[in-house]
Amino acid sequence: MEEQGATLRQQRVSRQLQRDLSEMFQKELSALSVGVLISVTDVWISQDLEQAKAYLSIFPKEHERETFDNIQKNVKEIRFQLGKRVRRQLRVVPELLFRLDQSFDEAEKIEAILQEIHKNDPQAES
Repeated sequence: MEEQGATLRQQRVSRQLQRDLSEMFQKELSALSVGVLISVTDVWISQDLEQAKAYLSIFPKEHERETFDNIQKNVKEIRFQLGKRVRRQLRVVPELLFRLDQSFDEAEKIEAILQEIHKNDPQAES
């Protein structure tokens, strides 16, 4: 899901932020998500490296909205913690925008539709 036309620097910073955020959600920020798995599926960064969109998948889905709201409420703390990790690599810690990654849900819907079509197709092999 890498952004088209992103510079090499943007790609490197995106990958680094993705790794750091993933580790942070597993370790330092685990209190935000007790009993929930947060996966950082992608990070897109602006050309000026001042804004980053992080796409998250949250499992189980029953706690998705609650956990995501909790992350949104604590975005300043998350940015501060990220700043501790990247202070030697980046002059400015990017503003963080979190988004729910719906690609897995969309893939499941498409798979279900394809299975339904296959099941109802009289020419389908058994």
